[in-house]
Amino acid sequence: MSSPPAAPKPVTVPEFVAAKAAGRRLAVLTAYDYTTARLFDQAGVDALLVGDSLGMVVQGHSHSLRVTLDEVIYHTRCVARGAGRTLVIADLPFMSYQVSPEQALASAGRAIQEGDAHAVKLEGGGRSAEQVRKIVNAGIPVMAHVGLTPQSVRLFGGFRVQRDAKLVDDAKAVADAGAFAVVVECVPADLAARVTAAIPVPTIGIGAGAGCDGQVLVAHDMLGLFEDVRPKFVKRYAELGDAVRQAAAAYCRDVREGTFPAKEHEFK
Repeated sequence: MSSPPAAPKPVTVPEFVAAKAAGRRLAVLTAYDYTTARLFDQAGVDALLVGDSLGMVVQGHSHSLRVTLDEVIYHTRCVARGAGRTLVIADLPFMSYQVSPEQALASAGRAIQEGDAHAVKLEGGGRSAEQVRKIVNAGIPVMAHVGLTPQSVRLFGGFRVQRDAKLVDDAKAVADAGAFAVVVECVPADLAARVTAAIPVPTIGIGAGAGCDGQVLVAHDMLGLFEDVRPKFVKRYAELGDAVRQAAAAYCRDVREGTFPAKEHEFK
């Protein structure tokens, strides 16, 4: 009798970092619940980000600023239960790390201990370098985030493409502080390529062109579930919103016409 196939090897932070030197592109998606995490894990996604984007696509706000650390921890626990091999990264939400490096460490520790995350993500370049260093020195992996940082949407005056060349220095600052990867969001492709070439750790692009070491998309955008905003940089790999509407309409019709439940759905 042949033995069952071995379970896929879990994605670790060192393997995630090594992908850059190996030339292997990294595929990252957001997830906020067990079922979606399990499906993405089975599909071979390298990392699942429990992003504060949940404020928009799950909670229905127009921004992510209302999301709390407790909420991120709750959703991270759900995702972690569905992720058998995928790296799980918890976003540190607005005002959970900006006050001080000590606050950042406390928040990151909760995400790991209470949320079962493997790593955390926080926004900011040079301004967040001390927070990154403090968390990494405590043994917690950190993914940084430069370019359009959604928690600074009030400062930017909206969701705007970031063209300032100082982004290279910002990426270097967080990489030097110990970040194992850097998200680069809404940046011209040539600038994002310069950032990628300037640091030894992977860049994960979102609206930053093909020159990054990997890509991340919000799952609800990629699946065609979120229709309030349609960013230019999103490729919609499915239109599940239409499929869900059609399924719900068919269900309502069957219930009202008395064709569901049928005999095969009844207990004898």
